[in-house]
Amino acid sequence: MGLVQASHSLAVPTRGKGFVEITRALSAWLDGIGADAGLLTVFVSHTSASLTIQENADPNVRRDLLDALEILAPEDRAYTHAEEGPDDMPSHIKAMLTAVSLSIPVQDGRMALGTWQGVYLIEHRDAPHQRNVALSFIGEVARA
Repeated sequence: MGLVQASHSLAVPTRGKGFVEITRALSAWLDGIGADAGLLTVFVSHTSASLTIQENADPNVRRDLLDALEILAPEDRAYTHAEEGPDDMPSHIKAMLTAVSLSIPVQDGRMALGTWQGVYLIEHRDAPHQRNVALSFIGEVARA
């Protein structure tokens, strides 16, 4: 086995506000580089989108999480920063309350996620966007 540091940029299209699961794309990239054991860092380079690890079995969980974020940062409130539309400032707040980067252990060639966990990009804006997600892996790769 050898130590490697690898990076990649993942383009994630969104359909507007909601969760986009990226678990398979992350796994495919790890497989492609032959990752065996180490640490995967995932970073979204936007201020109105974020990342989370959350349940991937029941879609109602994601609906409830979106509802909770709406309660915490409603669009119908008067914000000082309002130049980019009523969904912009609430999107910044939601991104601040969640995460823009994740560190995920990789063991035996796979992310060490729980049975019901998936990795998601959360789009906080109403309109569709193309989001950039930076991936970085450092660790051991399997011998060829």
